[in-house]
Amino acid sequence: MLQSKANWKYTSLQEAAVDWEDDAVALSPIVKQLLQQRGITSIEEARQFLSPDIKNLHSPLKIDSIERAAVRVHKAIDNDEKILIYGDYDADGVSSTTVLIKALEELGANCDFYIPNRFTEGYGPNEAAFRAAAENGFTLIITVDTGIASVYEAHVAKELGIDLIITDHHEPQEELPDCFAIIHPKCSEGYPFQELAGVGVAFKFAQSLLGYFPKHLLEFAAIGTIADLVPLVDENRVLAFYGLHALTISQNPGIKALKRVCKVEGNVTEEDVGFLIGPRINAVGRLENADLAVQLLLTDDDEIAQEMAEEINVINDERKKIVNNIFQEAQQIVESSATHDVIIVAKEGWNEGVLGIVASKLVRKYDRPAIVLTIKPELNTVKGSARSIPAFDFFKNGMRIRELFTHFGGHAQAAGMTFPLDNLPLVQEKLDTFIREELTESDFKQVIEISAQLKVEEIDEELVQEIDRLAPFGMKNPKPVFELKEAPADARKIGSAKNHLKLLFKKNDQTLDSIGFGMGELYEHISPSAVLSLVGELGINEWNGHRKAQFLIEDMKIDEWQLFDYRGKKNRNVHLDTNNAFVITTSSEPVYADVEQINYDTSIHALEEKQTLYIYDLPANLAQLKAIIKQTKPVNIVACYHIEDSAYLSAFPSREEFVWFYALVRKRKVLDLKTELQTIMNHKGWSKDRIIFISNVFFELGFVKIENGVIELETNPEKKDLSDSKLYQERLNRADIEKQLYYSNYEELKMWMESCMDYLNIPEEEVVNGL
Repeated sequence: MLQSKANWKYTSLQEAAVDWEDDAVALSPIVKQLLQQRGITSIEEARQFLSPDIKNLHSPLKIDSIERAAVRVHKAIDNDEKILIYGDYDADGVSSTTVLIKALEELGANCDFYIPNRFTEGYGPNEAAFRAAAENGFTLIITVDTGIASVYEAHVAKELGIDLIITDHHEPQEELPDCFAIIHPKCSEGYPFQELAGVGVAFKFAQSLLGYFPKHLLEFAAIGTIADLVPLVDENRVLAFYGLHALTISQNPGIKALKRVCKVEGNVTEEDVGFLIGPRINAVGRLENADLAVQLLLTDDDEIAQEMAEEINVINDERKKIVNNIFQEAQQIVESSATHDVIIVAKEGWNEGVLGIVASKLVRKYDRPAIVLTIKPELNTVKGSARSIPAFDFFKNGMRIRELFTHFGGHAQAAGMTFPLDNLPLVQEKLDTFIREELTESDFKQVIEISAQLKVEEIDEELVQEIDRLAPFGMKNPKPVFELKEAPADARKIGSAKNHLKLLFKKNDQTLDSIGFGMGELYEHISPSAVLSLVGELGINEWNGHRKAQFLIEDMKIDEWQLFDYRGKKNRNVHLDTNNAFVITTSSEPVYADVEQINYDTSIHALEEKQTLYIYDLPANLAQLKAIIKQTKPVNIVACYHIEDSAYLSAFPSREEFVWFYALVRKRKVLDLKTELQTIMNHKGWSKDRIIFISNVFFELGFVKIENGVIELETNPEKKDLSDSKLYQERLNRADIEKQLYYSNYEELKMWMESCMDYLNIPEEEVVNGL
């Protein structure tokens, strides 16, 4: 048995009538099920989802104040007013800034952009920046991907005589800024889609300003939409779908240079944006000023673009090093401190721009919510980021102790905060209390959403390609995760460090490779013929021009009990489980230093239940072992015993041989084995041990006397059968034990072990099938 690392949750189907007309759309039952899980229940909805159409985008004019804002911008252009685009330092903010700058430049505007410094100014509009803009002659400021909470800054702008247009997508607060216009889907009751990214809102405004649909800006819209993790449905799906195509064929010097340093070739996917392009753009704002990223996307010079992209790549490499260093230090703090249900680590000098990434890595490693803070000794404060597990709403619980924070904000799975260093112990205490009140131990596991169960024979390249029609994948349109339940035909560790797991499945002449990257340690946990339950994604493995479907493992479990057969192996140092295990041995010396040791004479009633049982030595009788198995109730048994002198392989003397030897003693009356042993061995072809064994049986039965190797016949011995000899019975019993536990094949041994496991409630027919 093997526990999964995550909690597996099976996606339920939408409770709605499904209208799949026969042959109206060529889809497999699996893809129809995936569509139904996404709330798509008709042919027309399926067509729109599988073939996104720009015509299905909503009119920008449905967003409140967008026309008023467009009129103001055109007036500013006509009057040659200076327009400032005020953005944010992440990929969404950078791409939003680029979209509006390009649209304004196309209209001939006198414009520039400003992105605040994360470290000196923090997030969002600030008074100093607005005052500097006024001094530099800007009369119109347009925010992108920020500003909806800037009530005070809007007042400052009005005081300075600056018209402020806010375009944003973040949650509106109770009080909205008093400004010239707010362009925000969630502030527009008549707008059909509320989940646009900041760049989506900027794109809508650009469309309104230009008076036509700006296809040339789609590539930037895709970057911000995908990188900001907004739901990839409705308009976001359309923008991402066409934006990825635009990125693939892009002639923008900055995009081309960025793709080169990312080594992105061919069709650009959402994974390329999410894991390669987006992180590099984000890295600039995390470590330095995000202006460089905007300039990269705006430049028309190929050579300059390449230089900028390489500089950004270096910054990203530096970001990775900083993250890794902080993560290593954070791990040391966690593992050298008292155990807490919510991890909080803090240290002076940590770069606050990457603390959210470090927190995410800690959550993945320890399955606990994590807060990572940098200490600012000059202010006696800490500042940082939190990431949570699915079962614990960090924002809700953080708000329960809002008075302890100087600044606090975020959502269920992520938050940012600043608070006095002196409050840290109390924050730790309160959050630990909250999480213990809310969660059970199983809630701490990560959650994997499973879309469907598949069989080996259902998985082929055609199915993978059909599922790819659901792309681009993202929030609310996750890449499907499937469960596969089958016994592998072969399992092995691969890679130079043997740290990856490769499984081969065969069914009806069809084979399927399955890869678990970084899961090589699970190889020892897979017993022969064990039925594995795997969850993972489908992919295509392309090698030497050959393409084949493969299963990419994310997690694994084994629901049945397992027997691990290491009988007769010289190296018996096999460790599946050390904390929840017994090792049975006849030795008084420690066998495994880190496994609790018992012997066959241990009081059965004193034994507690254990997950794993190591059998290091054979028992004196089968009943002893059976009783221990019944009492300890293991779900993994490791047979790691060996035999030096086999009773089973040493031929047992026949009754005729006993009769011949006794007749010899009766004839001689006295038999001196010191002088006649070799003669008997040569005559009968017997071993020395065989002769000694026969002699000792007769001695035990009282048929002979033995002294100093001399055998003398007893006169008038009591009549007894050979089976009355304890030595004779022990030899028979030992041979039987060896036959059953040592010389049996794997299936025979497993059958015997299983007969001891009434606690598993194995149906009788399953045992019969095992036969």
